[in-house]
Amino acid sequence: VQLVESGGGSVQVGGSLRLSCTVSGYTISRVCMAWFRQTPGKEREGIVQLGSGGVGARAASVEGRFTISRDNMLNTLYLEINNTNVDDTGMYYCAAGSRIYCYTLDRSEFTYWGQGTQVTVSS
Repeated sequence: VQLVESGGGSVQVGGSLRLSCTVSGYTISRVCMAWFRQTPGKEREGIVQLGSGGVGARAASVEGRFTISRDNMLNTLYLEINNTNVDDTGMYYCAAGSRIYCYTLDRSEFTYWGQGTQVTVSS
């Protein structure tokens, strides 16, 4: 199983980015998928998840600005980030669980991880 994130980069405050996570060896439409973010000195935090039941839990800080979606044909997960702010800076990871539905947005729920893609927001 391999998860490969892409789409990170530098963006100014108020900008937009779309992150992608291409998965091989695992069918993402059948499991809960999620995006996490980590900044230096902090724990990796869950941002938003998507399972067979639809979008699950999401962090309050991203409400209304981050959109998770997937393309089942491409077996790819996306995270669209709009109206960026400096607090969005960090390494973004996609993660795949082993259950159909999403439960808690906690690292322990997810089995497979990508290597991460860096997002840097500047003012």
